[in-house]
Amino acid sequence: MHEDTKTYMHSVGEKAQQVSRIVGCAEASVKNRMLIKTAQAIEDRRELLVNENQKDLESAQKKGLDPALLDRLELNAKTISSMADGLRQIAALSDPVGAINDLSYRPSGIQVGQMRVPLGVIGIIYESRPNVTADAAGLCLKAGNACILRGGSEAFYSNQAIASCIQIGLEQAGLPVECVQVVGTTDRAAVGELITLDKFVDVVVPRGGKSLIERISQEATIPVIKHLDGVCHVYIDGDADIEKAVRVAYNAKTQRYGTCNTLETLLVAEAIADEILPKLAVQYQQAGVELRGCQQTCEKISGCLPVSEQDWCTEYLAPILSIRIVSDLDSALDHIAKYGSAHTDSIITEDYSRARRFLREVDSSSVMVNVSTRFADGFEYGLGAEIGISTDKLHVRGPVGLEGLTTQKFVVLGDGHIRD
Repeated sequence: MHEDTKTYMHSVGEKAQQVSRIVGCAEASVKNRMLIKTAQAIEDRRELLVNENQKDLESAQKKGLDPALLDRLELNAKTISSMADGLRQIAALSDPVGAINDLSYRPSGIQVGQMRVPLGVIGIIYESRPNVTADAAGLCLKAGNACILRGGSEAFYSNQAIASCIQIGLEQAGLPVECVQVVGTTDRAAVGELITLDKFVDVVVPRGGKSLIERISQEATIPVIKHLDGVCHVYIDGDADIEKAVRVAYNAKTQRYGTCNTLETLLVAEAIADEILPKLAVQYQQAGVELRGCQQTCEKISGCLPVSEQDWCTEYLAPILSIRIVSDLDSALDHIAKYGSAHTDSIITEDYSRARRFLREVDSSSVMVNVSTRFADGFEYGLGAEIGISTDKLHVRGPVGLEGLTTQKFVVLGDGHIRD
């Protein structure tokens, strides 16, 4: 441990705690102004963002980062506009802080309800995706939290450039710049310090590869909101509409490979396999997807490789797909229960009863009917930009938006009431 890094991170945590009360009490109009001004700064400094990102891309290519990571790392006109749009969308959302729910009278005459309040200070540790810097800052601040952002060293220049835009937004809104702090060191020791700053930080959110999330889960002395894997399934039922099933299953795998909500295992009912698998195989193979299947699948698809036991629980993040023919819905449910990661699973069927069973019995953070798994996303759910996806059951599950970055406290109203 470098003593200067330890001292630096302690200072960052202390500053975040000090300003957390200020941002926690800030009016919605002030927070929205910060978000809108930051969005404008991102658009105004587009050239700077692209130039700084190019430094990161060149360094990453020299280090041999895989294509999925390079895809996540790149900032271009589209992703920069998306960052700005995401911040404006967060500004347009209702402010959850201070809302009182379920206020009711008790027999004693008191009124009891629950008020939504900020978590306090949130530490976010992420890899590759520099857009997370803007998304996380915007969501944390709108929910009334101070935040400490520690991006990966591979995106250092990109993250610092985005941080400069956030500082502009904070200053123009009259909020302390310490409300959002982007860690300014690439020293790996900073992560170990951040996840043990329990005196200052209330929750940690890791976004990245499995090794990063496992490490943080094991070493953090602070509560963690996380998901480890995105082993997502699509089950094509025997009563599926063929055209609909092909369209959804193809999109779920090929729309983008390097995301946690991408299809990794396709389950096909035996009754429909002969009709649908050849059609799907042609489209997948034309898109360059490597197919790995059970024995029955290999017999029906030319060029399909034998699947291994490990494949069923692998998040490829690549153009590789595992395929299994199952006898019926019960077999599909058993497979998902055994190999799934509780992220996102979808059934394609025209049978209402089976759709209802799937929704009820699949224990994942997002369960879908006749929908591509790629929709498991905070933006698509109307949450604005998301801070991540949680497969935990406490305290939030699924895409983590504004409400997931708050908690509740009981409020009690009376008029001189005393307990007998």
